[in-house]
Amino acid sequence: MTVETTVYKAARVWTLDPQRPRAEALAVREGCVLAAGTLAEVRAAAGPEAREVDLGAATVVPGLVDAHAHLHGLGRSLTTVRLERAASVEEVVRRLADAPASSFQGDWLLGKGWDQNDWPGAAFPGRVELDARFPTTPVCLTRVDHHAAWVNGEALRRAGITRSTPDPQGGRILRDARGEPTGVLVDNAMDAVTAAMPAPTREQLETRLRAALERCARVGLTGVHDAGMDLDAFRVLQAWDAAGTLPLRVYAMAAGQGEERHGYLEQGPWHGRHLTMRAVKFLADGALGSRGAALHEDYSDEPGQRGLLLLSPEELEARAQAFMARGFQVCIHAIGDRANTLVVDVLLRGAERTGTQALRHRVEHAQILRPRDIQRLGAAGLVASVQPTHATSDMRWAQTRLGPERLKGAYAWRSLKDAGAHLALGSDFPIENPDVLAGLYAARTRQDAKGWPEGGWRPGECLSATESLEGFTVGPAWASFEEVRRGRLKPGMDADFVALSEDPVEGPAPALVDARVLATVVAGAEVFREEG
Repeated sequence: MTVETTVYKAARVWTLDPQRPRAEALAVREGCVLAAGTLAEVRAAAGPEAREVDLGAATVVPGLVDAHAHLHGLGRSLTTVRLERAASVEEVVRRLADAPASSFQGDWLLGKGWDQNDWPGAAFPGRVELDARFPTTPVCLTRVDHHAAWVNGEALRRAGITRSTPDPQGGRILRDARGEPTGVLVDNAMDAVTAAMPAPTREQLETRLRAALERCARVGLTGVHDAGMDLDAFRVLQAWDAAGTLPLRVYAMAAGQGEERHGYLEQGPWHGRHLTMRAVKFLADGALGSRGAALHEDYSDEPGQRGLLLLSPEELEARAQAFMARGFQVCIHAIGDRANTLVVDVLLRGAERTGTQALRHRVEHAQILRPRDIQRLGAAGLVASVQPTHATSDMRWAQTRLGPERLKGAYAWRSLKDAGAHLALGSDFPIENPDVLAGLYAARTRQDAKGWPEGGWRPGECLSATESLEGFTVGPAWASFEEVRRGRLKPGMDADFVALSEDPVEGPAPALVDARVLATVVAGAEVFREEG
């Protein structure tokens, strides 16, 4: 049987191989890179029978990987009511009125993406407008950061939430002047609504996951680190991986926050073809936009409020050490500076007690840190899993929440890298757009798509063009224990790569705003190719 070899030639190939960083062509055989170099060298290695693919003026880079994302969440956002950039409560209600059938889970109407910071007054919404339009249909609308839900009266009724319901640990039920729930639930207060909602059907789950994977391939992702995968979604991906139909590589973190963690602990780490689960995800706190991020001092715009710890420090430490002892890499969401102090403590102490420093434990987001915690995180060589587009989304209002002094340790990618942390870049989709080119642009510029602010927001924390590319390639490979297989284009490594219309290394950063993904290749197989 003849083994097919394919030669891909392009205007330039960035290999990220320190010995030979730039090439003209790649040869691919049996899912691996056979050769990278000049076109003549690659043709000689491939042999006369190799087929050739001419990518023209494209730039080829190693496979781009989102190091923190949520596939099921993306699939749900793609198939339910989209509320991103809605400019008012009234616009949200208009969009709900036109909801497609796929927006319903059972008889519940679902939507995602609202952000009160985009509305006049920037105040949280209430349930009155939802009740007027949907008096008997339960409605649950997830905030853009997934750390708050806006629900109507029927959803509150089914969840059993009344004025006498106390705030749960790690959650807030927002109330009006009379003590009545307004319809906004923050962090763990959302759990009662989630429990009352029917689970998605297997067909819904598969539809959502397919939509998410297809979107990822189109935007140039060859892999995703899924930050907190529920067991039902994992079983679907397991079946697809066994059948050879899972198109991208998925590094799954077990959902460690709820009761499903017991099943994952019993199973232990798992390795398939394109699917791996050897990590677990916990949440220490909430998000900055909903004032759930846990801070050492009060929020600048809400005196008396310091955010939420979603697990007690004792419970977080016990869970982390249980998974470490079972051989799992522990990944903990930490947004606020108090949460980051706690998480660095938990990871360093737990790794020492369990002897698992080699498991490359991770701080997910590492968004707001005191300078000494940046140094501790870096000195320990922990993974800082950060999201460049979070900074460019939050920069217009972050100082309002934090004040100028705390901004010095916020979204501090350069400081983390210089301290010794391993940077792995992602988007946290669907909280942000999965477009990885937007992430490359934000990492380099710290500007929005229109170039604001001039010179970048806190530009001293920018990454270079090469560092930004490494953050979506080499960094995720290290963070998932695959640095000998992926992250670079060297002979013997996996043939995961992406062809782009613009050069992300030597080209101007603004060109990335309108750049196109021309092809996405995983293990030598094209999973996306631009038409024409």
